[in-house]
Amino acid sequence: MDILKAEIERKRKQVETDFNSEKKFFRRGELIEKYENIYRKKREEKIEEEVQDQLLKQSKEQSAGTSTEKTNSEIHVLPRKEVIKRLRDRGEPIYLYGETEFDAFNRLRKLEIMAPELNKGLRNDFQEALEKLDQAYLNEIFKSQNDDSETQSAHDVKVTNDPTTIDDIQQMAVRLGRGRRDDERDSKIILSFLKFLLQLWGQNLNSRSEDEKISVRGKISTATYGQTQSYLTPLFRKLKTKTIPEDILESLIAIVQFLLAREYVKANDAYLQMAIGNAPWPIGVTMVGIHARTGREKIFSKHVAHVLNDETQRKYIQALKRLMTRCQQFFPTDPSKSVEYNA
Repeated sequence: MDILKAEIERKRKQVETDFNSEKKFFRRGELIEKYENIYRKKREEKIEEEVQDQLLKQSKEQSAGTSTEKTNSEIHVLPRKEVIKRLRDRGEPIYLYGETEFDAFNRLRKLEIMAPELNKGLRNDFQEALEKLDQAYLNEIFKSQNDDSETQSAHDVKVTNDPTTIDDIQQMAVRLGRGRRDDERDSKIILSFLKFLLQLWGQNLNSRSEDEKISVRGKISTATYGQTQSYLTPLFRKLKTKTIPEDILESLIAIVQFLLAREYVKANDAYLQMAIGNAPWPIGVTMVGIHARTGREKIFSKHVAHVLNDETQRKYIQALKRLMTRCQQFFPTDPSKSVEYNA
């Protein structure tokens, strides 16, 4: 109770000192107005101090302006196009409100210093191929604005001009798959045939009209060709270096033989045998008994699903199926021997 009385007495004396009047009573509006005037005076004093500090800072910046210009000129500024690309890769806005290009570059530098490793996660290969195609088209537009000389269209795919014909491949394929001593020759024949199909596909894409190339379907076809090229690169490397697994080589020999004979249904069956297999455990469980027996792994390893082995094998096996489809289009045969005839 004494504490409450002391607080009331303190408040009363504070009001008397603020008003400096001998009145025993006053209105509450007068008290509020008095306090507002005190607050305004303190606020004005604070603003005046801030203005003075700002003027001091500006004077210091003006005096040090020459030194800052030198440091800015010494910094290697990236092109605006590269800055935009890096910011978008990090999911950051390319511009902030009131930001200049140099400010955006400095913001990118801070982001790269704070988080140098950018985790992109899994990438869509087909989307990446489309992005490369669009980028090549933009580069062609920029180049045509600067140079009016006739160049190759950006929508044309890269094709290697190999003089090998289908007749030459058929002559080489007469001895295809005859004994294990001819593994080097088998790899060479398979490599020549796959490259020949890829070349025919590229020439067919380049022979399209310009309107068809820039259409949505044309871009998708071009991107599919580029993706297939990248997928087949590991397979071509293994065929060149003769390091392809024996079971996959046997399946490729059978597929190429059926394709050259235009037996597309049998080639598709051989492809499914290689890709999926018919083992009870497709992932590759070869030791099914309690006792390990000699040769059991060799018997069953041929029938496992190679598409499940690793990502690289899955990609070039998928690209091989695309070449098989194109081969049926380039060299048609009877509907009974075709897979999805005129699909």
